[in-house]
Amino acid sequence: MPGVAQRRWVASPHMRDLAALPKAHLHVHLESTVRADTLTELARRYGVDVPARTGTFDDFGQFAAHNGAVRDCLRRAEDFSRIAYEFCAEEAAQGTRYAEVTFTAAAHGERLGDPDMPLEAVLAGLAAGQTAHGIECRVIVDHPRKRSVERFETSLRLATAHPQVVAIGMAGAEDHPLTPFTAVFRAAREAGIGLVHHAGECCGAQSVAEAVTVGLADRIGHGFRALDDPDVVRLLRERAIPLEVCPSSNVALGLVDSISSHPLPQLMAAGLTVTLSTDIPSTTGTTLTDEYRLLRDELGFDDDTLAAIALNCVDASFAPEDTKTALRQDIATWRAGS
Repeated sequence: MPGVAQRRWVASPHMRDLAALPKAHLHVHLESTVRADTLTELARRYGVDVPARTGTFDDFGQFAAHNGAVRDCLRRAEDFSRIAYEFCAEEAAQGTRYAEVTFTAAAHGERLGDPDMPLEAVLAGLAAGQTAHGIECRVIVDHPRKRSVERFETSLRLATAHPQVVAIGMAGAEDHPLTPFTAVFRAAREAGIGLVHHAGECCGAQSVAEAVTVGLADRIGHGFRALDDPDVVRLLRERAIPLEVCPSSNVALGLVDSISSHPLPQLMAAGLTVTLSTDIPSTTGTTLTDEYRLLRDELGFDDDTLAAIALNCVDASFAPEDTKTALRQDIATWRAGS
């Protein structure tokens, strides 16, 4: 992935419609985008107790338990296709033109006894949703760090079998070492599959350094704790590794006190490439448009700075070059409007 430059524009007095800002969404978990009415219907069908939840959690374990209940509501191919189709509809309504949605395909396949069905069903739903709603989507297949190397190899096999899968990556416990997975990282790189790892969310700056040096990361999911170590900041800056920053998620999971105290401005001031995503929108109740609005309202970002972040998202994506070119032009048009 080419390096992504930081942009600094002169402030504009205009307050443009943020829903109309053309957006690329890079860090969003499909299982955490399920519509409330869809979840209620699926939970009743399968007899799963999923307490209604939007907002903050007491700890990460409480969120993980909630997320596990949601996953248990996804059992048939129709379920996976449905949530993928509805994801497209929701994103398009927010001005998202291109999305890379993360999906734990191998875990679902192992749980349901069919390694290929969940991803194939998701891809079918995305294909239908893209046609209906005018959005372009790709998939990132993630893998919990504590699970086996063999399952991660399954994730790579799924990725190489489907051109719509642009990357694989590690999620879950950031204190679990990446070294056991090095052969898979190298194989992914040789196959032209991107690598995107969660790091610097729950653990410190060294988890970010490990994701870059051992995990061969093209991007870092979250990564805001890189600020704890100047050497890690320098590493990210020198290698032009973008960060997928998700402010509302960080607050909901108790990792940051508030949007107004989020370190996103410090990341930008350090010369790092910052992109903006939702991570778990059905849980936080925050859309991608809302995330941009929070930067405007809580952090005082002007519209030119928001447009610069939107461009960072485009540049950091795995989108085809013609898609990137069109999005860059449309963001410039939005910025030029009043």
